[in-house]
Amino acid sequence: MERINVTRPSLPPIEEYIEEIQGIWENCWLTNNGPKHQQLVTELTTALGAKEISLFSNGHQALEAVFSFFPVGSEVITTPFTFASTTLAIIRCGLIPVFCDIESDFYTLDPECIEKLITEKTVAIAPVHVYGNLCDWRRIAEIAAKYNLKVIYDAAHAFGVVDLGNNAGSLGDLSMFSFHATKVFHTIEGGCLTYNDPTLSKKLAAWRQFGMYDGEQSEIVGTNAKLTEFAAAMGLCNLRHFANQVNLRRSAVFRYRERLLSQPGLILCNEQQGVTPNYAYMPVRIKPEQFGCDRNAIVDFLMRQDIFVRKYFYPLTSDFPICRGNFSIQETPIAREISNQILCLPLYADLTMAEVDRVCDAILETAVN
Repeated sequence: MERINVTRPSLPPIEEYIEEIQGIWENCWLTNNGPKHQQLVTELTTALGAKEISLFSNGHQALEAVFSFFPVGSEVITTPFTFASTTLAIIRCGLIPVFCDIESDFYTLDPECIEKLITEKTVAIAPVHVYGNLCDWRRIAEIAAKYNLKVIYDAAHAFGVVDLGNNAGSLGDLSMFSFHATKVFHTIEGGCLTYNDPTLSKKLAAWRQFGMYDGEQSEIVGTNAKLTEFAAAMGLCNLRHFANQVNLRRSAVFRYRERLLSQPGLILCNEQQGVTPNYAYMPVRIKPEQFGCDRNAIVDFLMRQDIFVRKYFYPLTSDFPICRGNFSIQETPIAREISNQILCLPLYADLTMAEVDRVCDAILETAVN
């Protein structure tokens, strides 16, 4: 039986990509703010509802660019229920992660837990839009304004998500989007920052070019984080297919929900009211006392059926050795419970309904009826 992976990158027709890169051979401009890079910036500004956009070689470098501008030793309130990149970007820039618990409906940072964590060292809040679920950005904005804090969103999962006309790319002081190959929209590798302050553009451009403003000497501590023309060309192609990709994913998600929603012990996220989703992931929580077996047993069984799922996010980043050995770790009981229960099921545009049914049949086979 054919293997079902947890994800599969979407690719445009090869002829379309070849046509898109044709001009690269004509102008021999391969990287460093070339024509494709500039065109992608223009098109993404519209797609993400942003005033300003800076492209990077990947989303992690984009996060590090932001956090590098804060004084070393400052504190950033963030979530432990995230991928390693969010936490490591904070740490690598010499900042201190302060872990805040999440809410249990959409697994995003709980605004009611933020204020008690604010100290005189706090400079920013770094929430994460999880699985395409948006944080309570209105409440977070109120708290940030009250304490004069910056809000840096990890929006890696939220490309194209809109809340009553408010695009995820317009939220906070800055938002980071990942364009990794497994995302709904990708440039193979890549990422960007969206923001409203145009004065940041020059500094961010310098940061991704070895800290050089004029091309001759480093004035800030930067790195090499430029997006290539080939990656930008892939992004231009994929942007044309984005709406169709979301529709295909939507069909798979709806079939999952039809098959699994009524099964005791399985908890599926509801769609957020007023939010246009991107169907980036298919998370399900397993409550073993109701379902009949735990998450790890399901993973083992599915792997034997050549179905590969992901415990995403597990473990909490606050449990990483790099954190446990170096920082005070706050208790986050809801995040811990969800991390021990969560499972992301296969989801991609090419996933067939027959494959969705195969995944569901295997999961339900493990349940105690």
